[in-house]
Amino acid sequence: MPLTEAGIYAAALRLIDADGVETLTMRKLATVLDASPMSLYHHVPNKEAVLRGVARMVGAQFRTVTLEDAPWQERMRLLASDFRTLAHRHPKLMGYSFSHQPDFIQREDPFLVAFTAILGTAGVPLSEIPEAAALLCAVVNGVLTAELNGALHQWANLKPPGPDADENGAADADPGSADAAPEGPDQDHMFRLVMDTLITGLESRLTADRDGQGAGR
Repeated sequence: MPLTEAGIYAAALRLIDADGVETLTMRKLATVLDASPMSLYHHVPNKEAVLRGVARMVGAQFRTVTLEDAPWQERMRLLASDFRTLAHRHPKLMGYSFSHQPDFIQREDPFLVAFTAILGTAGVPLSEIPEAAALLCAVVNGVLTAELNGALHQWANLKPPGPDADENGAADADPGSADAAPEGPDQDHMFRLVMDTLITGLESRLTADRDGQGAGR
């Protein structure tokens, strides 16, 4: 079967899903494709180009039900939830992309396009939409990065220092007691909490803007 860019990206994604981005090499990719390493360079110039192609291929999988008749708050929750599902489908690729590929989200990216449309529906002034969309996407990506690399689990299991903390700041609690840290966070609940917080903040900002405009009349 002749080599194609799509075939190269698909094989690379399988390797990344199995072993992570860091272990991907052009030689290993050529072996999986039963081709010579030099033949890959006729289609892709280097590993970074492969990663960008794989990211575009995975990004094209992102399709969400827009729920045009639903309130913008519900549309935003669904959009973020669908994007999170995609991230957990390919956690090693997406975690790497969030952390190492600042160009992962492009202007035509469906996640950003949908977010922008929702903000317009919500009533965000046109001039403020790019900044608002960038900030919201950054927060969602940051939370997903913490989920995928395990940081969220570690932070959620830290017991804040208190009166019983030792000199190193660690609380002295019996692991089996009610005061001990839980086995792990409910990340679904935490992600919903993040979205509720973002939406509540945006609602408050929009209400304040409308009230301010009314007071100036």
